[in-house]
Amino acid sequence: MPFRSTAEAVHAWVEGWAVSRGAAEPTPAAWGFTVQVGLPKEVARHVLTAADEATVRKLAENSAAGVALKTFVPAPDLEAWLPPGWGLLDGHAVFMAVPLTGLGTPPGLPKGYQLSSWNRGGVTRVVVRAADGAFAARGQIAVTGATAAVDQVETAPEHQRRGLGRVVMGSLAEAGVRQGAKAAVLGATEEGRALYETIGWQVLAPLSAAMRTTDTGSGANGG
Repeated sequence: MPFRSTAEAVHAWVEGWAVSRGAAEPTPAAWGFTVQVGLPKEVARHVLTAADEATVRKLAENSAAGVALKTFVPAPDLEAWLPPGWGLLDGHAVFMAVPLTGLGTPPGLPKGYQLSSWNRGGVTRVVVRAADGAFAARGQIAVTGATAAVDQVETAPEHQRRGLGRVVMGSLAEAGVRQGAKAAVLGATEEGRALYETIGWQVLAPLSAAMRTTDTGSGANGG
C-alpha cells in the first residue's frame, strides 16, 4: 500500500479532488472533511473518513439539498443508515491507490488516434481524439505535494476496449511523476476497477455516496 493508512489516502484524495475541480480548500471535521463545491447539483460534500450510522444520520438530517455524503463503506450499509428522503448516487464502487514509481512507459496509441495534454491551474488534462477529431477518451490529475488525485477518467462507448484507458492512465501517471508525486488515488466504478487493477492499482476501501432526493422538511435548510 502506497499510504500509511486509508485515512491518509482519503486526505490525499480530498485535497487533490478539490484542486482538480476548482473547489474550496477542504475544511477538516472530527468525522472527515467538508468541501464547498459550488455547483447547482452539488453545492458541497461531506467526506467521512470513518462513517457510522449515527454520524451519517446526523449529517444527512442537517444537510441542505445538494449536499452529498461520501463514505468508505459498502453501498448497502450506507443505504441502511440514510434517513427518509435520501438515496444512493450512482457511479461509486471502490477507493483505489497506486505508487507512481515503476509503472513503466504508457502504451502507444492505437492507429488513427491522437493525444493532447496540457497543464493549467495545477491540473494536467489528457484528451484522446479519433481520426475525425471526435472525443474518444479523457482524464485529469491534480498533484498536491507527494500525492495526486486522478479524476474524470472516461472513454466514449464507441471507443471502448481499444486500450485508450490504459493510454490515458499511463499519461496521467507520467504527468504526476514529473510534478513530484509518489502515489495517486481515485474513486472508481466497478467497470473502472477492472481496468485499474490490471495496471497496478489496488483497492483500499469500498466507496459509496448519497444525496437528498426529496425535501423532507425538517433539516432541509441545513445547519
